[in-house]
This record gives sequence, structure tokens and C-alpha cells, in this order.
Amino acid sequence: MKILITGGAGYIGSHITLECIRQGHDVTVFDNLSSGFIDNIHSEAVFYKGSTLSDEDISKVMEGNNFDAVIHMAASKAAGESMISPSKYSINNIMGGINIINACIKYNIDKFIFSSTASVYGKPMYTPIDENHSLNPVNYYGYSKLSIENNLDWFSKLKGLKYASLRYFNAAGFDNNGKIVNKEKNPLNLIPIVMEVAIKKRKVIDVYGNDYNTKDGTGIRDYIHVSDLSIGHLAALEYIDKVKNNLILNLGTGTGYSVLDVINKTKLISNKNIAFNFVDRRPGDPGIVVASSEKAKNTINWNPQFSDLENIIQTTWNIYNK
Repeated sequence: MKILITGGAGYIGSHITLECIRQGHDVTVFDNLSSGFIDNIHSEAVFYKGSTLSDEDISKVMEGNNFDAVIHMAASKAAGESMISPSKYSINNIMGGINIINACIKYNIDKFIFSSTASVYGKPMYTPIDENHSLNPVNYYGYSKLSIENNLDWFSKLKGLKYASLRYFNAAGFDNNGKIVNKEKNPLNLIPIVMEVAIKKRKVIDVYGNDYNTKDGTGIRDYIHVSDLSIGHLAALEYIDKVKNNLILNLGTGTGYSVLDVINKTKLISNKNIAFNFVDRRPGDPGIVVASSEKAKNTINWNPQFSDLENIIQTTWNIYNK
């Protein structure tokens, strides 16, 4: 297929680009490089620098290319920031996303894979969280992603666009063969921050809460290796191409690791000390967030193969240790 990947120079987008090319697809990357890196882009991919907020830029990449599908990754993604700067998220995530959907209709692209998030669920009513869980985002980032999910549903009914909304849990790790080497700019997620303490870029990590009802008192999250995420995108694309049905799927492992699990595994693999302080819980942080991925396994035959904590930490340390 001819696939357009918006945000394909970013951390997850570049891994998806790599997997698309590994599987023999023809890939074009569209990215404004605000958080991505040009040397993340695979040499076999065509690159257009541009913004999802510019009709002119979108037309340049769409015109005459006859794409079969779009994988839409371009968005802002920091939940905390979204509560301080909601306008940024309304513009980048909602307006940008709708611009790409409209362009798909204009240029007769009938398959759309959307990078969504477990944040659409809000505070877990139960775990593991399945796709039937209520949708009640507790941050504007989650709301912005749910807004695009809802628009895709409408455009599917009205214009025949087939889509998959893939709700990620915690993306982590790097390509096992070291093909993607750039670290995220200004990381806000646990594993990159732990790595920055290991390489002495930071002195200490704050652990928010040690009194949760978990095995060691710290929060538990479901970490999914970015290569498994990438494989899931292409499996979902193949499904909607062949079956002609829309999909809403969790992409997680069903296994949770605590903050101290991550810190201790990083200590072991890096042979570095990881200094940390226990501080108060962050408001609204649940103790356990773990996915049910049964639907993905049963629907697209997706089984994570790279997402054990050992491999996630090892592949990340390989990059941070350079």
C-alpha cells in the first residue's frame, strides 16, 4: 500500500514508518519536526515538511500521490500540559486531526488509522480496562483524542471512511536492531526520566505516591513496546482493508509493572544507581492502569512479542547509553 504517516518523524511515528517499510509498503512521512527528528525518517520514505494546520501543506503532500491509507500520529501528547494550555491541544490535536480527515475525503483515501490513547477512559472503573469501559477523560489531552474518535465515527457513517482507533497504553522501548536512535525531546514519561537519572542528566526522580494498594505501594502501568505498537497498526490496517469494518482497540499487554519495578530493572541493566524520592500522589492518578488486549488478539491476531520489561529497558538503555 501507499501509506501517508503524519508525525512520522516522532518517536512512535518513526518506528511505525520502519515497520511499514519492513513489510514492503510505500511510505510518505508528513511532519513539521516540532518534536521529531529528520534523521529518524527512514531513507526509503519520502518526506514532506509541513503542518496539519496548513491546507496548503496538506494539499502539497496529498495532491497526485493517491495514498491508500493515512496513519495519523501528529499531535501534542502531554496530559499535564493539556490542562495548562488547552488551546494548544484544541488546535494541534482537534483542528489538525479534522483537517487530515477532511483531506482524506477530498483525496479519496478510505482507510484511516488513528493514534488514540487509554486517556479516553479516564479514571479506571475496573482493571484490566476493556474497550467497553466508559469514556470519561480526566484531562484535555484525552478529550482531544476522543473528539477525533467521535469525528471518525461520523465521517465513517456519512462518507464511508473506514478507520481504526488504537488506544495506546504506555509506549516504551526502542527498535531491537537500533534503527531508531533519537531520544524524545523533553520527556515526561517514567522510563525516559529514569534513564536520564541513570546517565546523570537528572539528579533524582520523584516517585508520586508510595501508598497505593499495590505490591510495593507505587503506581502500576501497562508498558507496550513501540515495535509491538507498530505491528498492531499494520495489522489493524490490513483488517479494515480486508474486512471493511471499523475497529476500536486497546494496544497494551495486560501486564502491569510498578514504578519501583522500572527503577530496579533499570538499575540492574544499566549498573547505575537511580536516586529517587517519594513525594505526594498527583491528583487524579489511579493506582493501577492495565489494558485488556483480548479484543486485539482475537480480532487482528496481535500478540506483543517485544514488551517484556527486560527488553523494554534494555532497548531503551542501548540508546541512552550511547
